[in-house]
Amino acid sequence: MSVWFGYHLPSYTHPDTKAETLFDRVVEQAKAAEEAGFGLVTVMDHLYQIGGVGQVDEPMLEGWLTLAALARETKRVRLGTLVTGVTYRNPALLAKQVTTLDTISGGRAVLGLGAAWNDAEHEGYGYEFPPVGERMDRLDEALAIIKLMFTEDRPSFHGEHYQIERALNVPRPVHPGGPPILVGGGGEQRTLRLVARYADYYNIFNATPDEVRHKYAVLAERCREIGRDYGQIVKTCHATILIGRDEADVAVKRERHRWFLGNPLIGTPAQVAEGVRAYQAAGAEYFIFNLQDAHLIEPLYLMAEQVIPAFADAVR
Repeated sequence: MSVWFGYHLPSYTHPDTKAETLFDRVVEQAKAAEEAGFGLVTVMDHLYQIGGVGQVDEPMLEGWLTLAALARETKRVRLGTLVTGVTYRNPALLAKQVTTLDTISGGRAVLGLGAAWNDAEHEGYGYEFPPVGERMDRLDEALAIIKLMFTEDRPSFHGEHYQIERALNVPRPVHPGGPPILVGGGGEQRTLRLVARYADYYNIFNATPDEVRHKYAVLAERCREIGRDYGQIVKTCHATILIGRDEADVAVKRERHRWFLGNPLIGTPAQVAEGVRAYQAAGAEYFIFNLQDAHLIEPLYLMAEQVIPAFADAVR
């Protein structure tokens, strides 16, 4: 089975980068990924930087504006969020935003959507942060509305949380059916049922190969329950990689990022490739990764030149 690769940009904090040149570095990273042959570039849809990536007060660009700007700087790579929180935007407006990105990019938009989790952002910006059960209900309704607005001319929908009435979405998405929808999360009772019903891609984050295998098996069962072809859904997983040119370079990076040492995707290109194979064996078809020290650009090219060629048909 082939595996394809996407590149995730979770951080806008780079040494010696000033605010007025910050986006230039983002463009450099996205272009490098495209030139190296990756099929997808994603950004976070957060308002604050999140723990595990950086400090809360580090720079964070608004996701959909960033993608729109990157659409004019790239030509081939798909562009999306990993993932947008359902609580941040009215779903009809979100459908319009994604369709606009699809138009700007010539049909390269991808919508990642999830139930949201960062309560600090909601409190800071004054957004309602309901309990998880209600957030899942909102995600269900939002996915239904977005699908309607991607596929129908004047759809209406009347839910408990969201309503639309003969909503217009013109121009229409570039491709019939609209941009692919990626749903992220691991909840087996709610999230995976929504994936089976609505999603084109399913993403699981920060999981071991055994956990990935289990989630995909549950998703297959959820698809059987509603008569959906499990093979229609692209199975993705997202992980962080720490890669070095050789053992000496890896040793230096291990010392710099000691908090990262429990992660299996650390090592030389050959060692990282072996780690990716474990996810491939678990059923992953699309491997989306972010890199420690990615601002150096070199780790991106190490992936492109020495890891990805180990996998057949590595671009999608």
